[in-house]
Amino acid sequence: MWRAFALALQFLTRLPVRLRTAPRPSEFGSSLYAYPWVGWLIGASLAAFDRALQPVHLSGPLHAMLMLTGWVLLTGGLHLDGLADSADAWVGGQGDRERTLQLMKDPHVGVMAVLALALVLGLKVTGLQALVQTGVADTDEVWHISLALPPVIARTLLPLLFVTTDYVRPGGLGAMLAQHQPVPAILWSAALSGAALWLAFGVNGLLTLAAGAACAIGLRSMMIKRLAGFTGDTAGAMVELVEVVTLLALVAIHA
Repeated sequence: MWRAFALALQFLTRLPVRLRTAPRPSEFGSSLYAYPWVGWLIGASLAAFDRALQPVHLSGPLHAMLMLTGWVLLTGGLHLDGLADSADAWVGGQGDRERTLQLMKDPHVGVMAVLALALVLGLKVTGLQALVQTGVADTDEVWHISLALPPVIARTLLPLLFVTTDYVRPGGLGAMLAQHQPVPAILWSAALSGAALWLAFGVNGLLTLAAGAACAIGLRSMMIKRLAGFTGDTAGAMVELVEVVTLLALVAIHA
């Protein structure tokens, strides 16, 4: 269990985690059920960082920008890269499956990638600012800060994409994850994470989860229609977009 969690930490964050021995392919697959709990760690870190900034009394925009910077540094911008590649490929592919897959492998950054990154990061920092200014984040209990929800929900839903959808690229880490995924453990882990969201955040947690799930289902439908499955890039794009949707849902709930 620890090795699965450590592998998930290595992949989803930039925390200095090292394993004594090289992981087996089956262990890479097992790491999928740890994704929701890495999401909880990211969410708790984000909430704790917000709490640490509270006594400084920064302006709303600066507070939100520092929060977003910490968020990106912790995750290493991993999923932002997938978002950029997916945006370029989705528009440039013009509905053609093979061309879309080919463009995702192109290392060059196009206009749509830049626009997608600007819009997503802009929405995140604006959403963070709105939550900070409404006082939602100002609480004595770090674990009940709503700012923790987007990373948790996105990484709870991500393994379910592997369980329900074909991975369309041969080889690579994504194919290894898909081939060796422990489906029952993934489903139980996602269910436990969902239950924890309800216990920690109540109805607001469930409403935010529903918004994130609706976004993920819609994106999955688009992936199947265009690609007959998903890639690592589209999975990363899903994480980023689910985070944006859940963050905006929180703003709407607490408006």
